[in-house]
Amino acid sequence: MTQRNEITVHSLDWKPDVLGDNFEQARLQLAKDPDSGKHPEAVLVRDVRSSQSNLPAVLWVHGMSDYFFQSHVADEFHEHGYPFYALDLRRCGRAHKKGQRWHFTLDMRRYFEELTLALRILAREHGSVVVLAHSTGGLIVPLWADDLRRNSPDDHALIKGIELNSPWLDLQFPSWMVKPLKPVLKSVGAIFPSLPLPGGSLGTYGTSIHDAEHGEWSFNTKWKPLDGHRKYVGWIRAVIKAQEPIHAGKIDTGVPTLTLRSSHSYLNQKYSPAADTADTVLDVEQIQRWAPTLADDARVEVIDGARHDVFLSERHAREAAFKATFAWLDGLNRAQ
Repeated sequence: MTQRNEITVHSLDWKPDVLGDNFEQARLQLAKDPDSGKHPEAVLVRDVRSSQSNLPAVLWVHGMSDYFFQSHVADEFHEHGYPFYALDLRRCGRAHKKGQRWHFTLDMRRYFEELTLALRILAREHGSVVVLAHSTGGLIVPLWADDLRRNSPDDHALIKGIELNSPWLDLQFPSWMVKPLKPVLKSVGAIFPSLPLPGGSLGTYGTSIHDAEHGEWSFNTKWKPLDGHRKYVGWIRAVIKAQEPIHAGKIDTGVPTLTLRSSHSYLNQKYSPAADTADTVLDVEQIQRWAPTLADDARVEVIDGARHDVFLSERHAREAAFKATFAWLDGLNRAQ
């Protein structure tokens, strides 16, 4: 097999993808994972319509209880001339294997391996990469970029910019609740990492987006259940520990960073039409607080009436999200 540091887009074993004729997937073999003691895989997806251009490749990174299915996003980037790829992280979506706990990890840094591998593969083909990360992916990617900036500057130089789509930068509960709860979760998570977390349903969000309910999007509900996958105390401990350096002002992506967020949240409520025009998962004021701290060149764009994944919003907000994205990218390209 080709050595990992020599893998190219062309040396990967591309196979047809579940999204149809415009997409292919390739499995990335990873090192032994401390969470499982086994060798997990990640899955790289590509838009086969992508061609050589002077524009950076785009790498989509999903969130928790998620995987890449947003083919309309790939369509938009294709129409604007950007090569488009997406990464299903270990134990997520296409990369999940029987017997694995969905999305489970005890350390968000585990994902740095597949992110760096995908970055190198895409950069060899396209020169540079813009990373577009959603929700929990939007927590992982700034930490990864900061780690590359500190420890692997040659890899960091391959990142042209980062776009965060409703990143999970804080626990979306009142501070009076979170402050005493965090040390408890960290302690229990260290001792009993496999203890299931109670509650935490994403049912309102899932109901608002799925085409069998109140939305317009079709997706695999085994890979992305409407209520979300089961979560564990060890996993929430990893989330808290990943958010801590952001709150301490210690994270710098080192590249231009754009964050898109909704204009308002609609949390802990049953589905109603109000859920169709709000972030029903995260507190947008927390995003607004922390996102500007992630880079010297950090911008936040408020998308009026957007859902948690701004690109799964109703048409008016979705179009506003694409407009903001390509305006920002145009500025990046002019600055090169």
